[in-house]
Amino acid sequence: MAGECRKHPFLLPVEEVAEDLKTNLDKGLSSAQVTEFQAKYPPNELDVGSGIAWYTIFIRQLCNAMILVLFFAMGLSFGVGDFIEGGVLAAVIILNVSIGFFQEYGAEKKMDALRSLSAPSATVLRDGKTSVISNSEVVPGDIIYLKMGDTVPADMRLFDAMNLNCEEASLTGEAIAVEKITSNDIVVPGTEKPATTADEVGIADRINMVYATTVVQKGRGRGIVVATGMQTEVGKIAAASSKKQRKPGRSMNWKKYGPAQPVKGAGRRVYDFFGKFLGLTEGTPLQIKLAKLAYFLFFCALLLAVVVFSVNRWRLPIPNEVLIYAISTGIAIIPESLVAVLTISMVVATTVMRKANVVVRDLSALEALGGVTNICSDKTGTLTQGAMIVKKVWLPPNNIYTVRDSKTAGQSNNPNDPTMGSITVSKAGAPAAEDQPRDYDQERSTQAIKFDVPDDKGAPKPLKPAEEDAELTPELRLFLLSAALCNLATVRYDEDEEKWKTTGEPTEIALQVLTHRFDRGKKFLEGQGWKQVAEFPFDSSIKRMTVVYNVPAGNDAELPTENSLVFTKGAVERVLDLCTTVGTGEAKEPMTEALKANILDQMTEFASLGQRVLAVAYRPYDGVYHTPAAPTEKPEGGGKDEDPVRTMVEQDLTLLGLVGIYDPPRRETTPAIYECAQAGIRVHMLTGDHPETARAIAREVGIIPHNMGVFPADVAESMVYKATDFDKLSEAEIDALPELPLVIARCSPETKTKMIEALRRRDAFMAMTGDGVNDAPSLSRADVGIAMGSGSDVAKSAAKIVLTDDKFNSIVAAIREGRRMFENIQKFILHLLTSNVGEVILLIAGLGFQDASGFSVFPISPLEILWINMVTSSFPAFGLGREKASREVMRKPPHDKSRGVFTNQILVDMLVYGTLMGTCTLMTFVIIVYGRYGGELGVDCNTKFNDSCVPVYRARAAVFAELTWLILISAWEFKSIRRSLFRLNPDDESSFPLFKDLMNNKFLFWSVLIGALSVFPTVYIPVLNTKWGLVVGMTIVFLFGMEAWKWTKRTLNILDDHKVVKGAWSQGEEGSSSNGRKFGKSMSFSSLRSWRSKDRTDTRSRSQQNPNSTQLPTTA
Repeated sequence: MAGECRKHPFLLPVEEVAEDLKTNLDKGLSSAQVTEFQAKYPPNELDVGSGIAWYTIFIRQLCNAMILVLFFAMGLSFGVGDFIEGGVLAAVIILNVSIGFFQEYGAEKKMDALRSLSAPSATVLRDGKTSVISNSEVVPGDIIYLKMGDTVPADMRLFDAMNLNCEEASLTGEAIAVEKITSNDIVVPGTEKPATTADEVGIADRINMVYATTVVQKGRGRGIVVATGMQTEVGKIAAASSKKQRKPGRSMNWKKYGPAQPVKGAGRRVYDFFGKFLGLTEGTPLQIKLAKLAYFLFFCALLLAVVVFSVNRWRLPIPNEVLIYAISTGIAIIPESLVAVLTISMVVATTVMRKANVVVRDLSALEALGGVTNICSDKTGTLTQGAMIVKKVWLPPNNIYTVRDSKTAGQSNNPNDPTMGSITVSKAGAPAAEDQPRDYDQERSTQAIKFDVPDDKGAPKPLKPAEEDAELTPELRLFLLSAALCNLATVRYDEDEEKWKTTGEPTEIALQVLTHRFDRGKKFLEGQGWKQVAEFPFDSSIKRMTVVYNVPAGNDAELPTENSLVFTKGAVERVLDLCTTVGTGEAKEPMTEALKANILDQMTEFASLGQRVLAVAYRPYDGVYHTPAAPTEKPEGGGKDEDPVRTMVEQDLTLLGLVGIYDPPRRETTPAIYECAQAGIRVHMLTGDHPETARAIAREVGIIPHNMGVFPADVAESMVYKATDFDKLSEAEIDALPELPLVIARCSPETKTKMIEALRRRDAFMAMTGDGVNDAPSLSRADVGIAMGSGSDVAKSAAKIVLTDDKFNSIVAAIREGRRMFENIQKFILHLLTSNVGEVILLIAGLGFQDASGFSVFPISPLEILWINMVTSSFPAFGLGREKASREVMRKPPHDKSRGVFTNQILVDMLVYGTLMGTCTLMTFVIIVYGRYGGELGVDCNTKFNDSCVPVYRARAAVFAELTWLILISAWEFKSIRRSLFRLNPDDESSFPLFKDLMNNKFLFWSVLIGALSVFPTVYIPVLNTKWGLVVGMTIVFLFGMEAWKWTKRTLNILDDHKVVKGAWSQGEEGSSSNGRKFGKSMSFSSLRSWRSKDRTDTRSRSQQNPNSTQLPTTA
């Protein structure tokens, strides 16, 4: 045990465990104790080894295809006696491996740090205050709070458990969740004898303990940490069994799998070993694709060597000059700096995302973000602020309580202050003017349809109904009693900080704030003697929560004490199904279908105002509650998976009222949704709220239009679905919908999974958000699972990305950064491969320049090629990797995930620019050698200088200088693959914005400038002569050629990624706020017909779209 206890903690009373560990059950450890224990005990982490070992990274760098080519070239150079070139190649290998090693090693360390940020967390009590800390900071003696979905941070002795059940299959193999207790009345299994030693009871039977890494399946509790890190039970197992598990099929056991298995197993192990180090079987999709590119280029290098040998007639033995020429072609085709540039780009992208509150747990998600076509988002806390406030309460038969003048979330520093505002009461059926929805259809003219009417030009507003200040009536008292006790949140005033503080879920906090307005909070009531005896926690499958309390004598509600009371709250439809009566006192009446319809109408009225509506009910239990045995026959109405005891308790309820809770949208949500629409991304809202609440919020943030009546009936109907209706549809019926729903209300985890499959059948690439335990399946099945930072540890573990601030615009920021990284990778790959193509064309054409001895003459020397590839190209490529996102990055549709970075445009541009580069440099060599010197190629000019080599060396110097400048100029040109270098930003109104645009990326600017100036000390310069004039002239020709090709692409609209073509309506609105969209333009009926026709096109597969017009994704 990490903590020193006199016996094993499960054998001791809680008080003795707390005494031994020097902790306080009410206040926890003090700050001084935490500091002492952190120095005394190691961090609460399992020692499962560090990340990738440095030597593994080093060997991976050595086994890269590009390095293999250089090794091959170096060996040949030393073999033919060219020690200078061999030494330079050795230096290049050392430099390239060093850069790659340190960058990848640094990236691994940074990724480890980022992963630790999303590690499971724990809610701890220290110095009398609760806070959330990383699991690694937990120490023995800490008081930990547990709730459903939490991962237990350490081994703990429980002292408070309410329906606490833990899933311990990973530790004990027990498939059924274990119900926990707090007493130390543990007996030896199979006997009635109380246990006295730890050896008598296995860990599975120590039911007053919870263990590290297990998951709370339901309920809540508190416990004292008794063991951390490797001293926990799971830590002991990890220490005893640290052997790595092999992949299936790798066994060499011939007795078990047959005589051929040793050969198969050995072969697969060898394949795994080489595939891992060569990067072909492990890594992200982009890394694997680039590794395959490297080996393809390696094959091309070997093929080019064969071409060189063939042109020189395979002379045996092969002359050194021919070998060196073959080496040069191999060097020319390999972009040696590609891996290092890619690694740096990944690190920069993850760092930028971390600053934007996005933690990337899996690099594959970083690449996948650029291809997202649909986002399925939660509402509460993501699209909205998650800081809820009660706005309306309905009590039967027709009383409406309204919270007035309270500061809604976003307008006050503390929206949970119960002293703010006032509460009025009125009769149902006459809503106040400020809450009455306006009929925009009646306010529109017949000349044009406008979505918004200015507030000062609408129809006269109705008069307010008579309202009175609310008083605490018996009906309201009982309603508040149920709302306060069926609640896990706390609201308290901190005297030291002089402000109100809360803990718990936002919905429950809002209810507690309401009860505190009448001084009827949970703490006050429990202080009056109300004692909780049972809890049935909220379950997403049945959408309700129930508690049972014993009634104290002398309570101010004058309730009898001989019966316990059952209090229930939850989704209106689910609670109504359990109610047999409505109201209390004289207003009490039996539940009828007509009354139920009226209640649902009242719920719809609240929901149409964007409020989340809950029902509150109660009933007197038959006597004082004791935990009953499970009934032999399931009570009527119980679902097949429901707890029979719970079903028995939750029956014959009395409805006390409805409560409307408002969660205002975040101000940044609507512009973010608009940006998604601009980028060809459809946003879907999957929420547990009522359909009318979901519809109102979705309309407010711009997911659906304000007025659905102007759209065709089948399209309007498919925009908003109840989960129950959507779940009933077969796959064929879902696929036949004109559009997939933009909003699904009353959504369950199973509905999310069904939505994922429906999107996938429409060729979508979706991101799915979630925060609960039940969201884990949908998060893991989505292409990009996104967990909320405030969500459960299980959800975070299943997701590839974690949002630390839970905001929707952080998702959009992550997609923007993913697209920026994708674009920049395309740019520097195009930059590097263009120069490789140009060099290869130059060298292959140079095979025709043969001197008097019959050997081909280098148009450019091997050392010059190495200098260009390693020095000239590398730094501009790094600069391109640091380019800011282009203005069009979120105005293009998602990239094709099957093609990746190698789109048709990139491949064609590479060939066009490479051919242009190779032609210009080749013409320079020809003009100098044949135009000025009459074709004099000298003798033995590949190995040494003599007087006959002056023309060749002058031509090589010119080609080297020109190729350097062309590569550097192309780096500037590749700042935009389509726009002219002289006007990269079309919104810039200045007459000549070139220098301003170039200075936007200072690293790239100085890389190009310094690289261009480095040519002069490298090449002998007597005066500005014909050679340099030709170099400058060919550089201008190359620049003109690149600009001409870009102009051709723009003019003919070829090889374009295409901007998103929007229909007559789109999601979100640019620059709008959470107050709702403001449409400045009118909308004609003809445009509706146009939208309808486009809508039909949008539902087709993306592969069938017109290549000259990109529609919105097919999945909307």
